[in-house]
Amino acid sequence: MKIEAGKYVELVYEIFVVNGEEQTSVFKFNKEHPDAFVFGLDVALLEEFQNQIMGLEQGEQFDFTLKPEQAFGMKNPDLIYELEKEIFHVEGKFDEENIRPGAIVPMMTQEGMRLDGTVIRVTDDKVFMDFNHQLAGETVRYCGHVQLVRDATSEELQPRQHGCGCGCDDCGGGNCGHEHGDDCNCGCGGC
Repeated sequence: MKIEAGKYVELVYEIFVVNGEEQTSVFKFNKEHPDAFVFGLDVALLEEFQNQIMGLEQGEQFDFTLKPEQAFGMKNPDLIYELEKEIFHVEGKFDEENIRPGAIVPMMTQEGMRLDGTVIRVTDDKVFMDFNHQLAGETVRYCGHVQLVRDATSEELQPRQHGCGCGCDDCGGGNCGHEHGDDCNCGCGGC
């Protein structure tokens, strides 16, 4: 059975950031916790990623690299914000343990949508945060295999938005069990 619209798919793969000859692993889906989705219904999947895996069969290997414009886009300077430090006060005191350069902080828009931001800099009265995808501006390589392809059940065919966009169905209320944590660079913010 081939990957095509309406098929339930499980992929096991690793994502690398490519910088010239150097490659750095930033995320891994394993066989116990694969990237599972219904092909054609998951809004979190990159279009070029879908193009690369379409037509593959169970057991087939894949290894492809996407440039920033095919993957997570270029960094947008308009997504870097200067926020008042008092927003990050807990019980009247600035949360310096969690709000530090490099930390990924879950935030909420006025509409109630969750966004993860990366703290760039903290000053006496401001916190500078980058809301670009953590892999924006990066060339990324996907290397893995197709673990499963089958017909989707009627329940699986009901489109839904994942809690973090990382491809697992368990996100939104805690850890999804993938091999990542608070310092994860996959863009899910550690779920």
